Amino acid sequence: MGFGLFGKKAQTPSGSSLKPGGLTVSSRFLKDERLSSDFILGAIDDGVVMFDRAKMVHLFNRAASELTGWAPNEAVGMDFTQVLPLTDAKGNPIRPEEHPFIQSLISGKPVRSNEFVLNSKSGKQFSVSIVVSPVIEHEGHPSETAVAVFRDITTEKAQEEQRSDFISTASHEMRTPIAAIEGYLSLALNEKITKLDPNARSYLEKARASTQHLGMLFQDLLTSSKAEDGRLASNPSVVEMGEIVEQVTETARFKAKEKGLDLKFVVSSDHEVNGGKVIRPFYYCFVDPIRINEVFQNLIDNAVKYTPEGSVTVKLTGDIDTVQVQILDTGSGIPSEDIPHLFQKFYRVDNTATRTIGGTGLGLFICKKIVELYNGRIWVESQLGKGSTFFVNLPRLTAEQALDMQKTQSSVISPNTGA
Repeated sequence: MGFGLFGKKAQTPSGSSLKPGGLTVSSRFLKDERLSSDFILGAIDDGVVMFDRAKMVHLFNRAASELTGWAPNEAVGMDFTQVLPLTDAKGNPIRPEEHPFIQSLISGKPVRSNEFVLNSKSGKQFSVSIVVSPVIEHEGHPSETAVAVFRDITTEKAQEEQRSDFISTASHEMRTPIAAIEGYLSLALNEKITKLDPNARSYLEKARASTQHLGMLFQDLLTSSKAEDGRLASNPSVVEMGEIVEQVTETARFKAKEKGLDLKFVVSSDHEVNGGKVIRPFYYCFVDPIRINEVFQNLIDNAVKYTPEGSVTVKLTGDIDTVQVQILDTGSGIPSEDIPHLFQKFYRVDNTATRTIGGTGLGLFICKKIVELYNGRIWVESQLGKGSTFFVNLPRLTAEQALDMQKTQSSVISPNTGA
């Protein structure tokens, strides 16, 4: 029985075989014909589909058949948009350029999504997790085929929605008593109302700080819940990113100074005038200034918080299409295995530094949701012992586009009512 999916055998010193693509197979596996690629694909509980640029299905495993309702002999040779018709969460058909299968073939990169609904042959609809990977046959050439793995996540989606509803309700209900406690503590600490000895004042100040921290936790829970289900309030307008980023940096300067850190704000520009003076460019974006302020405040605060010594540099740069903000620190860095999960909800790097520094594991998740709200991208590059750099890319407006949008907004807010 063949091993077509694994390719030609290449013997390794350990007695195993290294296949193209980095797959290593033991000698025992190779000798047992029952453990062929066909057997493995049939045993996998996730649907597996292979297709080409003509949208034709070439491989369809048992699980794919059970999920879609199409028999393998029916599905092979058909257009994948007929076998696996996808819609968005509201039931609207997706545009061809939004289809993950097409995106992967065009980009030549893996595509992952949990946002689509699959319509089976019988009309049943269910949420699916899809991972599409192009098959690289020749380096430097576009992929002609790709493999998609998909599974039903309806139950997981329902459970996540229940958790989000609970978190949203609990956070909202807890904010009122927390605010009341903080208010009474502030009154108790008011020297015009009460007289306290130093010890009592110290205890009440610690209680107020803890109450404020708890209030921030509930606010983060509420914000994350709204961000997850698309209820996050956003009022975008034309803003100049240099002003916002510089203001947030200045706000963090006091905390940085307390730790002995050098906090720098740098604007990158290729334009100069006589005398070597740099002309600061204007970086316009269409975002909610309050929301985007939250993003950079969180990122800069984190950089200061997790950098024991050295410096934090906030750099603003960009090109014709993109505004990029970089937050560089000289901290301890992030383990490579943690980086893919860093922007997930409640995820925290488990090391000595994070155990001694408080946090909810929601900040970066909220940052990612806000940045994506404005068609942006956020990611991190890091090396242990050398620090981390967080990147935020946002679509850039030209000066003409910014002016036109400002005029349009002004006319909407203050319409001409004259005769």
